Amino acid sequence: MAQKAQYDHKALAQTLQAQLYVVSRPQTLACGLSIGALRHRTRPGGPWRIVLPGVYLVNAASPNASQREFAAMLYAGEGSVITGIAALWRYEIRHPVSDTVDVLVPAPRKMQSIGFARIWRTTRMPKRPWTAGGVRYAPPPRAVADAALILDAVDDVRAIVADAVQRDKCTIPQITDELRGGPVRGSARLRQVLGEVAAGIRSVAEGDLRSLLLRGQIPMPHFNAKLYVGKDFLAMPDAWWPDAGVAVEVDSREWHLSPKDWERTMRRHAEMSARGIIVLHFAPSQIKREPERVLAAISRALESAAGRPPLRIRTEPA
Repeated sequence: MAQKAQYDHKALAQTLQAQLYVVSRPQTLACGLSIGALRHRTRPGGPWRIVLPGVYLVNAASPNASQREFAAMLYAGEGSVITGIAALWRYEIRHPVSDTVDVLVPAPRKMQSIGFARIWRTTRMPKRPWTAGGVRYAPPPRAVADAALILDAVDDVRAIVADAVQRDKCTIPQITDELRGGPVRGSARLRQVLGEVAAGIRSVAEGDLRSLLLRGQIPMPHFNAKLYVGKDFLAMPDAWWPDAGVAVEVDSREWHLSPKDWERTMRRHAEMSARGIIVLHFAPSQIKREPERVLAAISRALESAAGRPPLRIRTEPA
């Protein structure tokens, strides 16, 4: 009678449980599983599925997001680090949906992207990756900068930068440092967004407003400037023309930090009006869908304010 193949059942079970039932070929062999047994398990209709070369998913038809990350890391090898959109998901930073997992590997490592694993060979491996559930992730500034390289729309780049900063996951200087150290190719959108931030832009909607004002050749306001009456803080409108005493607020719950902040903004509207400020309100959808109306309203407000005495309001730029 043929002897049944022997392997370390306990070691294999512990590995599978720790790795969300994703395992690599070297790991199975280290547990004593034979090549024949491995081939039997990965046969068509068998209990194991090959998800990437040398990486298997046990007892499931397709990998979920967490399993894809583990599989990509195992495929990329020792020291590899998940970055880009997959890492943003882990940090709970707003991001587009993607099944692709971007993985950083040391530059000398010769390997190719395949399936859902996109390999980034780099000489700038993160020195202190964050580890969760056995998976290594690039720090938030690096993840944001890497994600920006593959996003096609400026709005998407604005969204991840704004959300990362608003959630205190990283700072603008940290993202700027990553931009300086990273590749030039694909960085134009992130450079544009960081330039907007330098001008005071703090959200996607404000970025859209700035682009619209540039297109309409309207004098550029201060964005997120702090207004004071004497020593008392008055408000921080999204856009502010100090000479005209005109302010624009982009009314969107989505880009304010919390409902409490939203209510505080509404109270400031009344306070600004009481000080003689002409306050205009626009929804982000109006800026995108009715740009000419928005431009016309701002132009009329600036024209109507021309020649009136300056308001006694001190401006502190962002």
